Amino acid sequence: MPNSIKHPRRLIAIFALVLLPVGAIAAMTTANQSDEAQLCEIKAAPGAGMVRLDALVKANKHVGGTYTFHVEKAGDGGSSTINQSGDFDAKAGHAAILSSVTLNSKGAEYKATLDVVIGDKGFSCTKQIGGN
Repeated sequence: MPNSIKHPRRLIAIFALVLLPVGAIAAMTTANQSDEAQLCEIKAAPGAGMVRLDALVKANKHVGGTYTFHVEKAGDGGSSTINQSGDFDAKAGHAAILSSVTLNSKGAEYKATLDVVIGDKGFSCTKQIGGN
């Protein structure tokens, strides 16, 4: 009988040792996903028939890298494409404005995409704005 008691305990210990790293990896993945969600943002500020699109980076620590801001406009007055890119250096806890674009918003649709590269990781966010 003592062997039957020890065997389940060993089995539980083995499962715990196997599952512990899996749980740690899952927790790290969840943390990284929330960091990514907070990292880039495209903010739209409408006013007086115009819309201003700001490409932002927000980080919990000091980061630097490169960005590409791509804006496509389509509407009654035709279409246009704007591409801006460069290097950035963002301070911890502050939103850094990487780029801004101000465009006529009357009867237009916009699609803006911000691609950010920090080290060997890339992040992307997109915002679409419909016409009036």
